[in-house]
Amino acid sequence: MLIHPGLIFILLGIIGLVSNRPIHKYVSVPVAGIIFSISCFVDYQTAFSFNFLGYKLALINIDSLSKVFLIIFSLMTFVGLIFAINQKNKKETSWALIYAGAGIGAVLAYDLLTFFVFCELMAIGSTFLILTSKTEGSKKAGMRYAIVHFLAGTLILFGIAGHIAEAGTVVFNRLNIDDLYVQLIFLGFLINAGCFPFSSWIPDSYPEASFSGSVFLSAFTTKTAVYSLLRGFPGTEILIYLGLIMIFYGIIYALLENDMRRILSFSIVNQVGFMLVGAGIGTEMAINGASSHAFAHIIYKALLLMSAGSVLYMTGKSKCSELGGLFQTMPITMICGTIGAFAISAFPLTSGFVTKSMIPYAAADENLFYVWMLLVAASAGVFLHAGIKFPWFVFFQKDSGLRPPDPPLNMRIAMYLLSGLCILIGCFPAIIYSILPYPVKYDPYTFSHVLFQLQLLTFAGFAFFIMLPWLKRTETISLDVDWFYRTGIPRFSCFLKQGANVLKHKFTIFYNRRLGGVWEKMVSNLDRAVNFSMEMPTRVMIVCLKLVLVSFLAVLYFSIL
Repeated sequence: MLIHPGLIFILLGIIGLVSNRPIHKYVSVPVAGIIFSISCFVDYQTAFSFNFLGYKLALINIDSLSKVFLIIFSLMTFVGLIFAINQKNKKETSWALIYAGAGIGAVLAYDLLTFFVFCELMAIGSTFLILTSKTEGSKKAGMRYAIVHFLAGTLILFGIAGHIAEAGTVVFNRLNIDDLYVQLIFLGFLINAGCFPFSSWIPDSYPEASFSGSVFLSAFTTKTAVYSLLRGFPGTEILIYLGLIMIFYGIIYALLENDMRRILSFSIVNQVGFMLVGAGIGTEMAINGASSHAFAHIIYKALLLMSAGSVLYMTGKSKCSELGGLFQTMPITMICGTIGAFAISAFPLTSGFVTKSMIPYAAADENLFYVWMLLVAASAGVFLHAGIKFPWFVFFQKDSGLRPPDPPLNMRIAMYLLSGLCILIGCFPAIIYSILPYPVKYDPYTFSHVLFQLQLLTFAGFAFFIMLPWLKRTETISLDVDWFYRTGIPRFSCFLKQGANVLKHKFTIFYNRRLGGVWEKMVSNLDRAVNFSMEMPTRVMIVCLKLVLVSFLAVLYFSIL
């Protein structure tokens, strides 16, 4: 490539930060479209290489794995910019460009050092993307987000430094998980992927961004972490079990949640769990499944968040208990959101059906019966929380009395594009199968598979309406591990502060009763000594100091003897 797509986006973001002119609508959107077009046809290559401290570094390394993420990241940047044209805070769009460019730079990196630099730039961009929402919640969530990713970055940096010292290489390929330093890298990647027990930073921070900011946030950080695990740790068995925990964790908390964007954020945890299972299985089919599922997930999750963002933009509300009946005046938003809900549920003729199903198939190929069974059960859970709950409570259920129209044209165009892709990939899976890391020998449209999936979704839908009285939400927020830093630590700090105040009060009373007079006498005598010494001739003061020094040395000498 003659240009680095990530650096182009970063440069456009920096220009947007320092310029007062609205460049993104007229410059950034067309440039993003051109970069997406180029990324679809670029050849495998390594470019922009140079030596640093005797190591070969390269900014671009396009192979069968990185090209999948290059294409989808470029597409997401292009469509996300279209959706964000109405964003009044242009600095937010600038930070979104820096964030997206850093994500592209990370997946194109040839070596660990370049990967780390772009990951840290991505963390900075995403933090400011949250903070630019300029609400009290976004300020607190942005700082918590920054702390989590600072921790992950520190672990990755220490791990990379130790790995280079021991292995003598910086190339980012499969890493040896038995090495202690590599385990630090692995842990940092898991934190960035939102792996339990570090999952809570996703629903804590993403819903606090603006209507357009959350769309960008859903695409890059966790998928870059998935890419890093697919490249560095394929076949690492513990990823299977961590992924399964994430899957059911996301389902349970999404079912409990009231805020529509927090529902979709917990759904991100759930869907990334499927990708981790694929990375843990590690076969060609599993890697293909995890890569294609990441590709499809970015599309339909962005579509769902665009639908939710449109509702937020037009009504100013995000809680399911305050919404309902919007299908009457927002039919386009409802239809696009429903298409996204069907896609995430792996409904036949949608993108989720032809991608996510490859992961259970890979588990069955490896005789992992219990893993296959849990993945199938989880598919029903996905339909419950994202496939039915989100559109039902937002667009249907009770009539909230709200009558907002559909969002502006640019937001509708972005949803049209992603809705079309969800259906196009679902109807013609060869579109995505042709760019996957390994040759695909899988036919999703067998009679048994289609029938089984329809039966599963029908059962899940029936169960949803049976349990509907228990699923109605109230004005609450569901906390899990984030209770410790959202509630536990502040309460403990208040406890320490109160304890310190009590001790201070008691000491003041003791001082005034017992030590006050003694201390005043000591200060008075000291003042007299100082005044006396100030009136003494200089020679006398020198003699006195010598006597004190000699006495001290004598005492020290005899104590040693």
